[in-house]
Amino acid sequence: MNERLIGFVEWYDRATGRGSIIPLGSTIPLRVNRADIEGDCKSLSAEQQVTFVIELGPTGFEARQVRP
Repeated sequence: MNERLIGFVEWYDRATGRGSIIPLGSTIPLRVNRADIEGDCKSLSAEQQVTFVIELGPTGFEARQVRP
């Protein structure tokens, strides 16, 4: 999928650089990694709104090209 979606950060651990995002209208969380966050700030906060692209990763669908 290349369509940008809107979602909210469920949780994000700054120490590990991992977290999850829930797409708007869904209850299924997607993994997110620090390397997939675009922009100068490579961190997210719980309940923060973001846009992203869904891609199939090695362990399932993941949020990529995440923009706060």
